[in-house]
Amino acid sequence: MTILHESDVEEVRHPGRFMRWLANEDSLQANNLSVCVIRVMPGEAVRPAHSHPKSEELIYIITGSGKVMIENEVGEVRAGSAILFEQGKVHMLKNTSDIEMKVICFFAPATTIDNYKMFEDIEFPE
Repeated sequence: MTILHESDVEEVRHPGRFMRWLANEDSLQANNLSVCVIRVMPGEAVRPAHSHPKSEELIYIITGSGKVMIENEVGEVRAGSAILFEQGKVHMLKNTSDIEMKVICFFAPATTIDNYKMFEDIEFPE
């Protein structure tokens, strides 16, 4: 049995979020999926806009609320929301609440941040 607590994994700062990889080749030795948990501070957006050319991503909002942008469409999200980012779709997440947003992100097949395709010129629509 392999058990890991998120505090056992180094937290890395990326633009707009703090990230911990819970399941990948290094953590839990997962081969077919990857999972990270992110923290987004109030008013922050996960930047830059990006897509996953080789994976789909499902995120689940644990705490907080905000907005998500997928291919220039914006929707409201809150604790308990599950959002699917289809493979190759450009997306962003923004915390519009006054508390930290905590999100778990599932990828299949497995990916790393090195496989994200970044779109620096896209801003979160206001």
